[in-house]
Amino acid sequence: MEEKLELFPALQAAGWIQHVFTTRGCTPALVRHAGEEALLAALPIAGREWRFAEQVHGNGVALVGRSSPRVTPGVDALCTGEAGVVLGVSVADCCAVFVVDAARRAIGLAHSGRRGTELNVLGALVGEMGRAFGTRPGDVLVQLSPCIRPPHYDVDFAAMIRRQAEELGVAACHDCGVCTASRLDRYYSYRAEKGNTGRMLAALGIL
Repeated sequence: MEEKLELFPALQAAGWIQHVFTTRGCTPALVRHAGEEALLAALPIAGREWRFAEQVHGNGVALVGRSSPRVTPGVDALCTGEAGVVLGVSVADCCAVFVVDAARRAIGLAHSGRRGTELNVLGALVGEMGRAFGTRPGDVLVQLSPCIRPPHYDVDFAAMIRRQAEELGVAACHDCGVCTASRLDRYYSYRAEKGNTGRMLAALGIL
């Protein structure tokens, strides 16, 4: 299992959070992950209060906790300040955007494809974290997952997300720089595989 997972150094360095990004070897089924109990149980993630976004390609954000439903309808981003709650989004070309506020020990996770990026779901997420926890952009670390990039796609929405992070004034924005469509041996790509594809799972929680 370990070789089929990815961890991002910037998130590992935080020390108080847990995260994972799965590869296609973890999730052979052509589905999203909210119901994949065997996979979720096998991941090296402490805490089993999983919370997922419905993912409608918008910029809706939900504050979630232990009392929230497993899947929140109508949103593409989630945030929490509760330890043991694990946020999850599924991607296959879209970007999973991890947001961490070390000053207040709050986290957020967004599904940001072309449409969500145009609607600035990152800005909406950081704004909701500000309302919920007092998060200030200057205390925020952002990490971008593998996603589709030029020349395999005509819009570089990873670059747009980085620019949005800069405009927000976040402390640091890390981009792994990997294109999903260039690495079909390791990642799913909705566009390159013409929709007949699975999903990678991005998960983020507070220890």
